[in-house]
Amino acid sequence: MANKWRMRARDRRAAAFMAAALALILTIAAPRAAESADPDALWRIVHTLCVTDMRVSGSPAPCARVDLAKRYAVLKDIRGDTQLLLIPTDRLSGIEAPQLLAADAPNYFADAWDARPLFEARAKTAVPREDIALAINSIYGRSQQQLHIHIDCVRPDVRDALAAHADAIGRRWRLLEFPLAGRHYQAMRIEGEELGDRSPFKLLAEQPGARADMGRETLAVIGVSADGRPGFVLLSDRADLTTMDQGAAEDLQDHSCKVLHAATGA
Repeated sequence: MANKWRMRARDRRAAAFMAAALALILTIAAPRAAESADPDALWRIVHTLCVTDMRVSGSPAPCARVDLAKRYAVLKDIRGDTQLLLIPTDRLSGIEAPQLLAADAPNYFADAWDARPLFEARAKTAVPREDIALAINSIYGRSQQQLHIHIDCVRPDVRDALAAHADAIGRRWRLLEFPLAGRHYQAMRIEGEELGDRSPFKLLAEQPGARADMGRETLAVIGVSADGRPGFVLLSDRADLTTMDQGAAEDLQDHSCKVLHAATGA
């Protein structure tokens, strides 16, 4: 009888966690920058629910992963079947957070890339590196005041343009002569299967003027493979409200994952 009571109490606690998580997630279902969005929803989901549940029960719910040692969580976004969000468990406002440029700062983009198995589990297939994009928006292109990196499929036209112009992307930042999703991005390439300790935030801050106003910056990291050499293309843009550019590298992603449908013939 006591065991049955404990099981029922545990089930009620789990149901309460999931109900609270759903209520919070629904508050960010509106498009980015919508006034109705709760700007602290992501923080409360991760801090109040995911981290607490991980510490109490060893389960990351409602997150897909909580790494207490590396201080990040991975949460399924309400949009799309595959989109995930990498969210620090420390309070960080966004791309402008000065902690990201500290010498000992975690490499959250590397952690996001390492979350690919979770992404592939949702995609139900292995996903080539060139079909995966990571993105963080500027302060003008986001609705949440907690840093989060979007993990999802790249737009097919963006993937194809990067492949077609691979020779134009070198190891230093350079303005691309061709547009991606209607914007001209700065781009650079880094080599290697993994990001390791190379922080895209710190590489972005090397651009003239970027470090002084990181809040206007947006950044994407897209896997590439040229001549059998794996690597990454980093893409940055700067918000300019006079041209209606909100600085949203998330626009380089496709939350319907057409690249996967084309590969599977679905």
